[in-house]
Parts: sequence; C-alpha cells; structure tokens
Amino acid sequence: MADATAQPALPALPVTFRPTRTRAVLLGVGAAMFATITVIALILDTLHPGERIAFVFTAALLSSVLVLLSRPKVVADRDGVTVVNLTNTRRLEWAQILRVNLRPGDAWVFLDLSDGTSLPALGIQPGVAKAQAIADARALRALAEAHGTGSKND
Repeated sequence: MADATAQPALPALPVTFRPTRTRAVLLGVGAAMFATITVIALILDTLHPGERIAFVFTAALLSSVLVLLSRPKVVADRDGVTVVNLTNTRRLEWAQILRVNLRPGDAWVFLDLSDGTSLPALGIQPGVAKAQAIADARALRALAEAHGTGSKND
C-alpha cells in the first residue's frame, strides 16, 4: 500500500476541522430565509400583529435549525479531540481513539474508540468538499497515530 508509507505532515495544534462550504451555505440560506420571511411579514397589510409575530417566530425557528446543522466540528489540541455534533459535544483523550475511518460511501468520519464503540464525527464530511474531507480525515488519523496509545511523545 503506497498510502501507508506516505504519511501526511501533522498540522499545527490546535486545529479545527469543519465542513466550511456546507456551513457557509447553511448560514447564508438561514440568514436570507429569516430576512425574506420577516420582510414579507412586515409588508403584508392583511396580517394582524399576532400573525406577523408568528411569521417572524417561524422564520427564527427555521433559521435556528440551519444554525444547528452548521454546528459540527472536530477540534484537535495537544491533550485530545473535542467532537461537536448536532446536539452533543464529547471530549476524548488521544489514547481513547484507536482509529479514524472515512470509508467510501460514509457520510462522515467515524472514530473507533477504546471502549469498543464508534463515534461519528460530523465535522469531517465528504458531501460537498470530498477532497478536503479526505485530507482532513488523513490529518486527524496522523494526529491520532502520533499522539495515541502507541505514541512515544506522551
């Protein structure tokens, strides 16, 4: 395997991995949607004040869902990795991460953990920027191998 011999250079720590294009689209669409619905609520003369408030509330609710979807990231630092997914955040020490997986067809990276479980890391996802996600997964894998249980640096 040629990939096993060609190790990527380790990124400087701390480093944050996140789907930046997806995040930009989600936040942009959320802001545009909120502004559009709010303007429509203010322009329509036939709406009562309660209906206007309902329009703005609905716009805020829909936008907040898009903000929630833009939240995932993976932050690696000297002590370990913080995985921020949609509704939860989990802090892992390097020794807890046995393997970083991004198989063909996977929607995001999976971390195989020392307790026998697998943790999805939605901060690295190949949906829009496949090449960037592969590079990020390789960098995280190299960091896990360098700082993990077999590391001589700790």
